[in-house]
Amino acid sequence: MAALFLVARHMEWPAVRAFAEAAMVGALADWFAVTALFRHPLGLPIPHTAIIPANKDRIADTMAGFLRANFLTTQVVARRLARLDLAGALGGFLAEPKAAGEPRLRQGAAALVGDFLDSLPGEQLGAALKSGLRGQLERIDLAPLLGQLLEAAIADGRHRPVIETMLRWTGETLEANEDLLRTMIHDRANALVRWTGLDETLANAILDGLYRLLAETIVQDEHPLRAKLEQMLAGLAHDLRHDPDMQAKVARMKREVLANPAMGAWIDGLWERARAALLRKAGDPQALLTGKLGTGLAGFGRALQTDPRLKHHVNRFARRTLAGIAVRHGDGIVALVSDTVRRWDAGTVTNRIEGAVGRDLQFIRINGTLVGGLVGLVLYGLEALL
Repeated sequence: MAALFLVARHMEWPAVRAFAEAAMVGALADWFAVTALFRHPLGLPIPHTAIIPANKDRIADTMAGFLRANFLTTQVVARRLARLDLAGALGGFLAEPKAAGEPRLRQGAAALVGDFLDSLPGEQLGAALKSGLRGQLERIDLAPLLGQLLEAAIADGRHRPVIETMLRWTGETLEANEDLLRTMIHDRANALVRWTGLDETLANAILDGLYRLLAETIVQDEHPLRAKLEQMLAGLAHDLRHDPDMQAKVARMKREVLANPAMGAWIDGLWERARAALLRKAGDPQALLTGKLGTGLAGFGRALQTDPRLKHHVNRFARRTLAGIAVRHGDGIVALVSDTVRRWDAGTVTNRIEGAVGRDLQFIRINGTLVGGLVGLVLYGLEALL
């Protein structure tokens, strides 16, 4: 524009001269404005210049607040996740891992799982697992649940093999302790019975009667003893569901079991065994989704793809979990952004923002030049008309 101004002045082109003169002013004004955002023009400490370096900390807080208010809220995260079918994607990978990029994806997932499990503190997680599992068990109303299971088993006839097993076990126990029973009968008989030998006859009669009763009960489906046992089981199921005394007794037994140190040691060992098994699987990526574990996971994956209700529940759980993470850790994330920007020096902030805006800054100067020239040309035309 300066060269055009000199040419127009030399050639006595008034309109071109007015355009170039105003364009130089516009170019210089926009150059000053753009430069003042990032640094002092010509290095001169002019007030209200180098705006971004001077307000670096405030910009960091503003950026963090903008991120927190517009991206890390429950509504925004939930709305974004509502369009994602996380359950379908997971089901597709579990059901057909080869189609999901195996073996590279599987190997990467196995390595990630292995590193994660290996880095977890075993003792602390064992204690946390024990505490969480105990809390869940303490909240379960066990008696009605057992009553429902027992009633369902009786209705389907699944209790009959249990009764037969109990009867056979009773017979085997009786046979294994036959000598003890004979001794008890002999010791409790009076001297006359022992002297006549009737104690042995009495013992044989009692044992033969018990053996015969057990055998008949096992063989005959309609035996009165079997019916009595079924009636007792039905009564137990009813009491478990409706009898407050029975429910209190079961709850007390549950608390005693949970308070037993052996129970806590078993739960601790349960975590360690599960962790060790997963580490062995993760160490062999080819076996991660094979065998019984792979078969179970593949079945779960197919269910995720075909069962709308299960897919809905898994997606809802995933959305709630991720939204909860955003709410719980949103402040920490924005604090990380703010603290990171605060630690940058002024030159780093300036260069990164200027580099992010890029070529648009140069077009601002070009546009200012053209707009200034056109304004100058309009003013020249108005002056000529007046």
